[in-house]
Amino acid sequence: MKTGNQIYLSALGVLSALGRGKEQVRENLMAGLRPGVVSRTDLLVDGTPVFVGQVDSPLPPVPASLSFYASRNFQLAIAAVEEIRPEIDDAVARYGGSRIAVVMGTSTSGIADGEVAVKRAMKDGALPRDFDIRKQELGSTGEALARYLNLAGPALTVSTACSSGAQALAMGRRLIRTGLADAVLAGGADSLCRLTVNGFQALSAQSAGICNPFSRNRDGTMIGEGAAVFLMEKSDAEVALLGAGTSTDAYSMTAPEPEGNGVELAVRRALEDAELAPEAIDYVQLHGTGTLHNDAMESKVITRVFGAEIPCSSSKGQLGHTLGAAGAMGAAHCWLAAGRDNQDRYLPPHLWDGEADTGLMSDNLTSVGDRLDGTARGIFVSNAFAFGGNNSVLILGSANR
Repeated sequence: MKTGNQIYLSALGVLSALGRGKEQVRENLMAGLRPGVVSRTDLLVDGTPVFVGQVDSPLPPVPASLSFYASRNFQLAIAAVEEIRPEIDDAVARYGGSRIAVVMGTSTSGIADGEVAVKRAMKDGALPRDFDIRKQELGSTGEALARYLNLAGPALTVSTACSSGAQALAMGRRLIRTGLADAVLAGGADSLCRLTVNGFQALSAQSAGICNPFSRNRDGTMIGEGAAVFLMEKSDAEVALLGAGTSTDAYSMTAPEPEGNGVELAVRRALEDAELAPEAIDYVQLHGTGTLHNDAMESKVITRVFGAEIPCSSSKGQLGHTLGAAGAMGAAHCWLAAGRDNQDRYLPPHLWDGEADTGLMSDNLTSVGDRLDGTARGIFVSNAFAFGGNNSVLILGSANR
Protein backbone atom coordinates (compact mmCIF):
# COMPACT_ATOMS: atom_id res chain seq x y z
CA MET A 1 0.00 0.00 0.00
CA LYS A 2 1.26 3.46 -0.86
CA THR A 3 2.37 5.50 2.14
CA GLY A 4 4.84 8.14 0.95
CA ASN A 5 2.38 10.23 -1.04
CA GLN A 6 -0.77 9.59 0.97
CA ILE A 7 -3.67 12.02 1.04
CA TYR A 8 -5.87 11.95 4.12
CA LEU A 9 -9.53 12.84 4.64
CA SER A 10 -9.12 14.68 7.90
CA ALA A 11 -12.65 16.06 8.36
CA LEU A 12 -16.17 15.49 7.00
CA GLY A 13 -19.29 17.62 6.93
CA VAL A 14 -22.42 15.77 5.81
CA LEU A 15 -26.20 16.05 5.69
CA SER A 16 -28.82 14.07 3.83
CA ALA A 17 -32.18 12.42 4.35
CA LEU A 18 -30.40 10.37 7.04
CA GLY A 19 -29.87 13.48 9.15
CA ARG A 20 -27.53 16.39 9.69
CA GLY A 21 -24.00 15.97 10.96
CA LYS A 22 -21.72 12.97 11.26
CA GLU A 23 -23.15 11.57 14.48
CA GLN A 24 -26.79 11.63 13.35
CA VAL A 25 -26.02 10.36 9.86
CA ARG A 26 -23.90 7.48 11.23
CA GLU A 27 -26.49 6.53 13.83
CA ASN A 28 -29.40 6.44 11.38
CA LEU A 29 -27.34 4.81 8.63
CA MET A 30 -26.16 1.92 10.79
CA ALA A 31 -29.61 1.48 12.37
CA GLY A 32 -31.22 1.05 8.97
CA LEU A 33 -33.51 4.05 9.40
CA ARG A 34 -34.81 6.40 6.70
CA PRO A 35 -36.19 9.45 8.53
CA GLY A 36 -36.10 11.75 5.50
CA VAL A 37 -37.79 9.48 2.95
CA VAL A 38 -41.19 10.99 2.20
CA SER A 39 -43.88 10.91 -0.46
CA ARG A 40 -44.44 14.20 -2.30
CA THR A 41 -47.06 15.26 -4.83
CA ASP A 42 -45.49 18.56 -5.92
CA LEU A 43 -42.59 17.23 -7.98
CA LEU A 44 -44.01 15.23 -10.90
CA VAL A 45 -45.86 17.33 -13.47
CA ASP A 46 -49.01 15.18 -13.24
CA GLY A 47 -49.09 15.31 -9.43
CA THR A 48 -48.46 11.59 -8.99
CA PRO A 49 -46.95 10.86 -5.55
CA VAL A 50 -43.26 10.03 -5.62
CA PHE A 51 -40.89 9.01 -2.84
CA VAL A 52 -37.77 11.14 -2.36
CA GLY A 53 -35.09 11.58 0.27
CA GLN A 54 -35.15 15.14 1.59
CA VAL A 55 -33.22 17.16 4.14
CA ASP A 56 -35.72 18.31 6.77
CA SER A 57 -33.56 20.45 9.05
CA PRO A 58 -33.43 24.24 8.60
CA LEU A 59 -30.57 25.35 6.37
CA PRO A 60 -28.24 28.30 7.02
CA PRO A 61 -28.95 31.53 5.13
CA VAL A 62 -26.81 32.73 2.25
CA PRO A 63 -24.96 35.96 3.17
CA ALA A 64 -26.39 39.07 1.51
CA SER A 65 -23.03 39.69 -0.17
CA LEU A 66 -23.44 36.38 -2.02
CA SER A 67 -27.18 36.66 -2.74
CA PHE A 68 -26.58 36.23 -6.47
CA TYR A 69 -25.62 32.60 -5.67
CA ALA A 70 -28.52 32.02 -3.29
CA SER A 71 -30.08 28.59 -3.79
CA ARG A 72 -30.99 25.53 -1.77
CA ASN A 73 -28.00 23.79 -3.30
CA PHE A 74 -25.65 26.46 -1.96
CA GLN A 75 -27.33 26.26 1.43
CA LEU A 76 -26.73 22.49 1.57
CA ALA A 77 -23.05 23.07 0.80
CA ILE A 78 -22.82 25.80 3.45
CA ALA A 79 -24.41 23.51 6.04
CA ALA A 80 -21.83 20.80 5.27
CA VAL A 81 -18.78 23.08 5.58
CA GLU A 82 -20.09 24.78 8.72
CA GLU A 83 -19.96 21.40 10.43
CA ILE A 84 -16.19 21.38 9.91
CA ARG A 85 -15.60 25.13 10.15
CA PRO A 86 -13.05 24.79 13.01
CA GLU A 87 -10.98 22.34 10.94
CA ILE A 88 -11.19 24.64 7.90
CA ASP A 89 -10.13 27.67 9.95
CA ASP A 90 -7.21 25.67 11.32
CA ALA A 91 -6.16 24.70 7.78
CA VAL A 92 -6.30 28.36 6.72
CA ALA A 93 -4.07 29.28 9.66
CA ARG A 94 -1.56 26.59 8.69
CA TYR A 95 -1.54 26.92 4.90
CA GLY A 96 -3.10 30.28 4.07
CA GLY A 97 -6.33 30.79 2.14
CA SER A 98 -4.58 30.91 -1.23
CA ARG A 99 -3.27 27.36 -0.75
CA ILE A 100 -6.66 25.77 -0.13
CA ALA A 101 -8.68 24.66 -3.16
CA VAL A 102 -12.37 23.84 -3.50
CA VAL A 103 -13.58 21.04 -5.79
CA MET A 104 -17.31 20.33 -5.71
CA GLY A 105 -19.47 17.94 -7.67
CA THR A 106 -23.06 18.69 -8.66
CA SER A 107 -25.57 17.84 -11.35
CA THR A 108 -28.39 20.26 -10.62
CA SER A 109 -26.76 23.22 -8.88
CA GLY A 110 -29.57 25.72 -8.17
CA ILE A 111 -31.87 24.64 -11.01
CA ALA A 112 -34.80 24.43 -8.57
CA ASP A 113 -34.58 28.22 -8.17
CA GLY A 114 -34.50 28.53 -11.95
CA GLU A 115 -37.69 26.49 -12.16
CA VAL A 116 -39.43 28.93 -9.81
CA ALA A 117 -38.16 31.90 -11.82
CA VAL A 118 -39.35 30.46 -15.13
CA LYS A 119 -42.76 29.71 -13.67
CA ARG A 120 -42.96 33.31 -12.52
CA ALA A 121 -41.90 34.55 -15.97
CA MET A 122 -44.59 32.46 -17.65
CA LYS A 123 -47.16 34.11 -15.41
CA ASP A 124 -45.88 37.69 -15.29
CA GLY A 125 -43.98 37.95 -18.56
CA ALA A 126 -40.60 38.56 -16.90
CA LEU A 127 -38.14 36.85 -14.58
CA PRO A 128 -38.14 38.03 -10.95
CA ARG A 129 -35.89 41.05 -10.47
CA ASP A 130 -33.78 39.24 -7.90
CA PHE A 131 -33.08 36.23 -10.13
CA ASP A 132 -29.47 35.80 -11.21
CA ILE A 133 -28.34 33.06 -13.58
CA ARG A 134 -25.44 32.32 -11.23
CA LYS A 135 -27.96 30.71 -8.89
CA GLN A 136 -28.22 27.76 -11.25
CA GLU A 137 -24.94 27.68 -13.17
CA LEU A 138 -23.20 24.36 -12.65
CA GLY A 139 -19.87 26.08 -12.09
CA SER A 140 -21.27 28.22 -9.29
CA THR A 141 -21.16 25.45 -6.68
CA GLY A 142 -17.40 25.42 -6.17
CA GLU A 143 -16.98 29.13 -6.83
CA ALA A 144 -19.68 30.15 -4.36
CA LEU A 145 -18.29 27.93 -1.60
CA ALA A 146 -14.79 29.35 -2.08
CA ARG A 147 -16.13 32.90 -1.82
CA TYR A 148 -18.21 32.00 1.23
CA LEU A 149 -15.07 30.73 2.98
CA ASN A 150 -12.77 33.47 1.62
CA LEU A 151 -10.49 30.90 0.02
CA ALA A 152 -8.30 32.05 -2.88
CA GLY A 153 -7.01 28.72 -4.19
CA PRO A 154 -8.38 26.98 -7.29
CA ALA A 155 -12.19 26.71 -7.21
CA LEU A 156 -13.64 24.05 -9.50
CA THR A 157 -16.96 22.34 -10.10
CA VAL A 158 -17.16 18.83 -11.55
CA SER A 159 -20.34 17.73 -13.31
CA THR A 160 -20.15 14.16 -14.56
CA ALA A 161 -23.71 13.40 -13.45
CA CYS A 162 -23.89 10.82 -10.64
CA SER A 163 -20.12 10.28 -10.34
CA SER A 164 -19.42 14.00 -9.82
CA GLY A 165 -18.77 13.85 -6.08
CA ALA A 166 -16.35 10.95 -6.41
CA GLN A 167 -14.59 12.63 -9.32
CA ALA A 168 -14.21 15.75 -7.15
CA LEU A 169 -12.36 13.76 -4.50
CA ALA A 170 -10.03 12.23 -7.09
CA MET A 171 -9.38 15.66 -8.58
CA GLY A 172 -8.75 17.18 -5.16
CA ARG A 173 -6.11 14.56 -4.46
CA ARG A 174 -4.37 15.41 -7.75
CA LEU A 175 -4.30 19.11 -6.87
CA ILE A 176 -2.42 18.32 -3.65
CA ARG A 177 -0.06 15.81 -5.24
CA THR A 178 0.87 18.22 -8.04
CA GLY A 179 1.56 21.01 -5.58
CA LEU A 180 -1.28 23.27 -6.72
CA ALA A 181 -2.81 23.19 -3.24
CA ASP A 182 -1.86 22.16 0.28
CA ALA A 183 -5.41 21.28 1.25
CA VAL A 184 -8.68 20.81 -0.62
CA LEU A 185 -12.35 20.98 0.30
CA ALA A 186 -13.80 18.28 -1.94
CA GLY A 187 -17.21 16.68 -2.17
CA GLY A 188 -20.63 17.18 -3.68
CA ALA A 189 -24.00 18.84 -3.22
CA ASP A 190 -27.30 18.37 -5.01
CA SER A 191 -30.82 19.49 -4.17
CA LEU A 192 -34.22 18.18 -5.15
CA CYS A 193 -35.75 19.73 -8.24
CA ARG A 194 -38.55 18.91 -10.65
CA LEU A 195 -36.19 18.65 -13.62
CA THR A 196 -34.41 15.54 -12.37
CA VAL A 197 -37.45 13.88 -10.82
CA ASN A 198 -39.45 14.23 -14.04
CA GLY A 199 -36.41 13.30 -16.11
CA PHE A 200 -35.93 10.00 -14.32
CA GLN A 201 -39.67 9.40 -14.56
CA ALA A 202 -39.55 9.96 -18.33
CA LEU A 203 -36.73 7.40 -18.58
CA SER A 204 -38.81 4.85 -16.62
CA ALA A 205 -35.92 4.82 -14.14
CA GLN A 206 -37.82 5.99 -11.06
CA SER A 207 -39.29 3.67 -8.46
CA ALA A 208 -43.02 3.71 -7.87
CA GLY A 209 -42.32 3.19 -4.17
CA ILE A 210 -39.23 3.27 -1.99
CA CYS A 211 -36.05 2.26 -3.79
CA ASN A 212 -35.46 -1.50 -3.53
CA PRO A 213 -31.91 -2.22 -4.82
CA PHE A 214 -30.94 -5.72 -6.02
CA SER A 215 -34.43 -7.13 -5.47
CA ARG A 216 -36.24 -9.02 -8.19
CA ASN A 217 -39.01 -6.49 -7.52
CA ARG A 218 -36.82 -3.44 -8.12
CA ASP A 219 -38.36 -0.91 -10.49
CA GLY A 220 -36.11 2.15 -10.37
CA THR A 221 -34.28 4.60 -8.19
CA MET A 222 -35.43 7.27 -5.72
CA ILE A 223 -34.07 10.81 -5.95
CA GLY A 224 -32.55 12.43 -2.87
CA GLU A 225 -30.65 15.53 -1.83
CA GLY A 226 -27.74 16.36 0.43
CA ALA A 227 -24.11 17.40 0.65
CA ALA A 228 -20.87 15.79 1.78
CA VAL A 229 -17.63 17.78 1.94
CA PHE A 230 -14.21 16.50 3.04
CA LEU A 231 -11.10 18.38 4.09
CA MET A 232 -8.22 16.68 2.26
CA GLU A 233 -4.56 17.17 3.17
CA LYS A 234 -1.24 15.39 3.63
CA SER A 235 -1.36 15.68 7.42
CA ASP A 236 -1.87 12.27 9.02
CA ALA A 237 -5.47 11.47 9.91
CA GLU A 238 -7.63 8.42 10.69
CA VAL A 239 -8.88 7.81 7.15
CA ALA A 240 -7.03 8.14 3.86
CA LEU A 241 -8.10 8.19 0.24
CA LEU A 242 -6.05 5.14 -0.70
CA GLY A 243 -6.95 4.85 -4.35
CA ALA A 244 -9.10 6.16 -7.17
CA GLY A 245 -9.98 4.78 -10.58
CA THR A 246 -12.07 6.17 -13.40
CA SER A 247 -13.26 5.04 -16.81
CA THR A 248 -15.77 5.88 -19.53
CA ASP A 249 -17.99 3.21 -21.06
CA ALA A 250 -18.64 5.00 -24.38
CA TYR A 251 -21.73 2.78 -24.63
CA SER A 252 -24.90 4.79 -23.96
CA MET A 253 -25.92 8.15 -22.55
CA THR A 254 -28.40 6.60 -20.12
CA ALA A 255 -27.67 2.86 -19.78
CA PRO A 256 -24.63 1.02 -18.41
CA GLU A 257 -22.68 -1.36 -20.60
CA PRO A 258 -24.40 -4.67 -19.68
CA GLU A 259 -21.28 -6.66 -18.80
CA GLY A 260 -19.72 -3.81 -16.82
CA ASN A 261 -16.37 -3.90 -18.58
CA GLY A 262 -15.82 -0.17 -18.16
CA VAL A 263 -16.87 -0.31 -14.51
CA GLU A 264 -14.50 -3.22 -13.90
CA LEU A 265 -11.70 -1.19 -15.44
CA ALA A 266 -12.39 1.63 -12.96
CA VAL A 267 -12.42 -0.82 -10.03
CA ARG A 268 -9.15 -2.42 -11.06
CA ARG A 269 -7.55 0.97 -11.67
CA ALA A 270 -8.50 2.01 -8.13
CA LEU A 271 -6.99 -1.20 -6.73
CA GLU A 272 -3.82 -0.68 -8.76
CA ASP A 273 -3.61 2.94 -7.64
CA ALA A 274 -3.88 1.85 -4.00
CA GLU A 275 -1.48 -1.08 -4.58
CA LEU A 276 -4.05 -3.44 -3.11
CA ALA A 277 -5.28 -6.86 -4.16
CA PRO A 278 -9.04 -7.49 -4.28
CA GLU A 279 -8.65 -9.72 -1.21
CA ALA A 280 -7.61 -6.66 0.83
CA ILE A 281 -11.06 -5.05 0.48
CA ASP A 282 -13.42 -5.60 3.41
CA TYR A 283 -16.61 -3.98 2.13
CA VAL A 284 -18.10 -2.34 -0.98
CA GLN A 285 -20.48 0.63 -0.87
CA LEU A 286 -22.46 -0.14 -4.02
CA HIS A 287 -23.79 2.43 -6.45
CA GLY A 288 -26.93 0.29 -6.24
CA THR A 289 -29.56 2.53 -7.80
CA GLY A 290 -32.35 -0.03 -7.87
CA THR A 291 -32.72 0.17 -11.64
CA LEU A 292 -32.89 -3.07 -13.61
CA HIS A 293 -29.73 -2.55 -15.64
CA ASN A 294 -27.43 -0.94 -13.06
CA ASP A 295 -27.95 -3.59 -10.39
CA ALA A 296 -27.51 -6.45 -12.87
CA MET A 297 -24.30 -4.95 -14.24
CA GLU A 298 -22.86 -4.08 -10.82
CA SER A 299 -23.53 -7.59 -9.52
CA LYS A 300 -21.49 -9.06 -12.36
CA VAL A 301 -18.56 -6.74 -11.76
CA ILE A 302 -18.41 -7.14 -7.97
CA THR A 303 -18.62 -10.94 -8.25
CA ARG A 304 -15.93 -11.07 -10.95
CA VAL A 305 -13.50 -8.85 -9.05
CA PHE A 306 -14.16 -9.65 -5.38
CA GLY A 307 -16.04 -12.94 -5.37
CA ALA A 308 -19.50 -13.75 -4.07
CA GLU A 309 -18.87 -13.30 -0.34
CA ILE A 310 -17.58 -9.74 0.09
CA PRO A 311 -19.99 -7.66 2.24
CA CYS A 312 -21.82 -5.07 0.14
CA SER A 313 -24.67 -2.62 0.48
CA SER A 314 -26.37 0.28 -1.26
CA SER A 315 -27.65 3.19 0.80
CA LYS A 316 -30.07 4.44 -1.87
CA GLY A 317 -33.03 2.89 -0.03
CA GLN A 318 -32.25 5.05 3.02
CA LEU A 319 -31.53 8.46 1.52
CA GLY A 320 -32.24 8.25 -2.19
CA HIS A 321 -29.90 8.87 -5.09
CA THR A 322 -28.23 12.21 -4.39
CA LEU A 323 -26.99 12.47 -7.99
CA GLY A 324 -23.98 14.81 -8.18
CA ALA A 325 -23.41 14.32 -4.44
CA ALA A 326 -23.79 10.52 -4.56
CA GLY A 327 -20.08 9.72 -5.05
CA ALA A 328 -19.11 11.91 -2.12
CA MET A 329 -22.00 10.54 -0.04
CA GLY A 330 -20.87 6.94 -0.62
CA ALA A 331 -17.35 7.95 0.38
CA ALA A 332 -18.80 9.64 3.48
CA HIS A 333 -20.53 6.42 4.54
CA CYS A 334 -17.23 4.55 4.15
CA TRP A 335 -15.46 7.29 6.15
CA LEU A 336 -18.02 6.97 8.93
CA ALA A 337 -17.60 3.19 8.98
CA ALA A 338 -13.79 3.36 8.94
CA GLY A 339 -13.36 5.94 11.69
CA ARG A 340 -12.67 5.24 15.37
CA ASP A 341 -16.08 6.61 16.37
CA ASN A 342 -17.56 3.46 14.85
CA GLN A 343 -16.13 1.46 17.75
CA ASP A 344 -18.26 -1.63 17.10
CA ARG A 345 -17.17 -1.64 13.43
CA TYR A 346 -20.71 -1.75 12.10
CA LEU A 347 -21.18 -1.86 8.34
CA PRO A 348 -23.84 0.16 6.50
CA PRO A 349 -26.85 -2.14 6.03
CA HIS A 350 -28.65 -2.89 2.79
CA LEU A 351 -32.38 -2.17 2.97
CA TRP A 352 -34.48 -4.20 0.56
CA ASP A 353 -37.35 -6.70 0.57
CA GLY A 354 -35.05 -9.73 0.59
CA GLU A 355 -36.45 -11.09 -2.67
CA ALA A 356 -33.38 -12.29 -4.56
CA ASP A 357 -33.10 -12.10 -8.34
CA THR A 358 -31.40 -14.70 -10.48
CA GLY A 359 -27.84 -13.67 -11.23
CA LEU A 360 -27.78 -10.80 -8.72
CA MET A 361 -25.94 -10.60 -5.41
CA SER A 362 -28.07 -11.46 -2.41
CA ASP A 363 -26.29 -13.52 0.28
CA ASN A 364 -23.49 -10.96 0.70
CA LEU A 365 -25.78 -7.94 1.11
CA THR A 366 -25.37 -6.63 4.66
CA SER A 367 -28.09 -6.44 7.30
CA VAL A 368 -28.54 -4.14 10.29
CA GLY A 369 -26.01 -5.15 12.95
CA ASP A 370 -23.45 -6.69 10.60
CA ARG A 371 -19.90 -5.68 11.44
CA LEU A 372 -16.31 -6.26 10.43
CA ASP A 373 -14.55 -9.10 12.19
CA GLY A 374 -11.49 -8.51 14.34
CA THR A 375 -9.00 -9.30 11.59
CA ALA A 376 -10.39 -6.89 8.99
CA ARG A 377 -8.24 -3.83 8.28
CA GLY A 378 -11.18 -1.58 7.39
CA ILE A 379 -10.48 -0.98 3.69
CA PHE A 380 -13.57 0.02 1.74
CA VAL A 381 -14.52 0.53 -1.91
CA SER A 382 -17.11 3.14 -2.90
CA ASN A 383 -18.69 2.95 -6.37
CA ALA A 384 -20.21 5.82 -8.36
CA PHE A 385 -21.50 5.40 -11.92
CA ALA A 386 -23.19 7.97 -14.11
CA PHE A 387 -25.03 8.76 -17.29
CA GLY A 388 -22.69 8.89 -20.23
CA GLY A 389 -20.75 5.95 -18.80
CA ASN A 390 -18.74 8.10 -16.37
CA ASN A 391 -17.46 5.68 -13.74
CA SER A 392 -15.51 6.57 -10.60
CA VAL A 393 -14.36 4.19 -7.88
CA LEU A 394 -12.70 5.25 -4.61
CA ILE A 395 -10.89 3.22 -1.95
CA LEU A 396 -10.90 4.56 1.61
CA GLY A 397 -9.46 3.25 4.83
CA SER A 398 -6.68 3.52 7.35
CA ALA A 399 -3.22 3.44 5.80
CA ASN A 400 -1.80 2.19 9.10
CA ARG A 401 -4.01 -0.79 9.83
